[in-house]
Amino acid sequence: MPFWKKKTDCTPAETGGAYSAAAPDRRTRKQQTGDAGEDAALAYLQAHGMVLVERNFRCPGGEIDLILRDRDTLVFVEVRSRASARFGGALASITPAKQRKLWHAAQVYLVQFSAPPACRFDVIAIEAGTIHWLPDAMMA
Repeated sequence: MPFWKKKTDCTPAETGGAYSAAAPDRRTRKQQTGDAGEDAALAYLQAHGMVLVERNFRCPGGEIDLILRDRDTLVFVEVRSRASARFGGALASITPAKQRKLWHAAQVYLVQFSAPPACRFDVIAIEAGTIHWLPDAMMA
């Protein structure tokens, strides 16, 4: 089975096409801004030929915003949005501690594969509405 297909993948057709009714949005403004940034990043990367594998992968000790496939490479993407470059901007907010959490979450994600695929860490930084894509931004 290819690495981008998992046994738990489920499409609307497989669930009868039904989704539960949307609950009122109780997320904070910061969470809503983060989600909008992830939506923009996902659309940008898909326009560049990447395919979504998983969104918001969480495990104890870490989270990965987007996991995509770029040909035969699994790409872990951290998305950072900032209204401006003040206080260092979006890129400066990815601290060494945050990088360790990303690496940990990637390792947890990769244990499901008997032969892990090639992978890389990309960053999407959104500042004042402008998207900056840094492929292979972090080295493991």
